[in-house]
Amino acid sequence: MPETLLFALCSLAYLALATWYWPGRPGCCRTDWLPRVLPVIPLGMHLYLLNAGIFGGGGIHLGFSTTLSAVAALTVLTYAVASWRYHLGGLQGFVMIFAGLAVAVEAVTPVPHASAHSGMPVFKLHLAMAFAAYSLFTIAALHAGLIALAEKHLHKAVPPTIVAGLPPLLTLERLLFRMIEAGFLLLTLTLLTGVLFAEEIFGKALPFNHKTVFGLASWLIFAALLLGRRVYGWRGRTAIYWTLSGFMSLLLAYIGVKFVLEVLLGR
Repeated sequence: MPETLLFALCSLAYLALATWYWPGRPGCCRTDWLPRVLPVIPLGMHLYLLNAGIFGGGGIHLGFSTTLSAVAALTVLTYAVASWRYHLGGLQGFVMIFAGLAVAVEAVTPVPHASAHSGMPVFKLHLAMAFAAYSLFTIAALHAGLIALAEKHLHKAVPPTIVAGLPPLLTLERLLFRMIEAGFLLLTLTLLTGVLFAEEIFGKALPFNHKTVFGLASWLIFAALLLGRRVYGWRGRTAIYWTLSGFMSLLLAYIGVKFVLEVLLGR
């Protein structure tokens, strides 16, 4: 099957599932096995396309589109696993839209050049940790946004369908901090493996560049959030602001810069 057709099928499958899972739609409130299994179908196609796009042609090909697509695939995978433990309601609809759009962006973007030093084991470990951290913080940012939306309509007699179909606020908040805790651990490991990689290649542990600055900034923001949660019981709007600030800093560390260089400047 030509890859163009597979990209189209994968993206459309995600978007069709997004419609089915959307708050107020049939898949939102079902608790049987079907809504837990369906994401595996487009996810299988997605992982196949990612493998061809990132590892095809020798080396590791990482650009804005493949990075975004990889984060989306890991986000879908995380939700697919979490759905067996938690009733996620309409949350999966938002994830499927993100994944469908990410696949479409990858389909129309040229394949990036192979990354330098991509054969080094420490570089591969660094990438694996970074992608996992990105996906968890993407989920955390989504939850923060939905918590803000739910709080806004909390005291309305008839809340909008998009809010009524979501899990309870306490469930959203509990999932938010579990994702942040796991993401923070992976981000710490990402920075440590990045130090080892930089020292081996550049001869210095922390080269002064945008990745180092924004990566450390995001680590400090999430560290402060977790400390504030434990010591002062931070939640609600305070937790939302800190989560979104840390996520934006993390985006600027890699994906945001890639977007500017590749999409806006064509470099």
